[in-house]
Amino acid sequence: MRHTTLCYVIKNDQVLLAMKKRGFGIGKWNGPGGKVGEGETPEQGCRREFMEETGCGLDGLEERGAIEFVFESRPEWHQYCHIYVASDVEGEPQETEEMFPRWYGLDALPWGDMWESDALWLDDLLKGGKAGMRIFFDADCKMLRHERI
Repeated sequence: MRHTTLCYVIKNDQVLLAMKKRGFGIGKWNGPGGKVGEGETPEQGCRREFMEETGCGLDGLEERGAIEFVFESRPEWHQYCHIYVASDVEGEPQETEEMFPRWYGLDALPWGDMWESDALWLDDLLKGGKAGMRIFFDADCKMLRHERI
């Protein structure tokens, strides 16, 4: 199982999301993040991936739990995702080859263009809660079931 990260910057009743422009999850809005590299802590991986995907550093970073993504027919995609929230960015988010960042009002998220499973936990996280879930997907990345952990 690989370790990954997602980071949501919450500032002035807005959250920074980024649309994936290539690879796994293309066309979906999500928090910036990605794989934790060998020898990195999850926090170091989160900061590096955020910088690579937005051109910005992070202030006020706090880990808020984890989501385990289980792809039953694709075990190589199984991941333990460390979920972070930050209070601000250092710099202005920029489009990169991989992501297109954009600020959204907390009450105006693009749910129809996000992972279906985000509706299970993200709203609570953005209101100060913690993530703690295992989510199972089929071969087409459709959610099958979930459980709290």
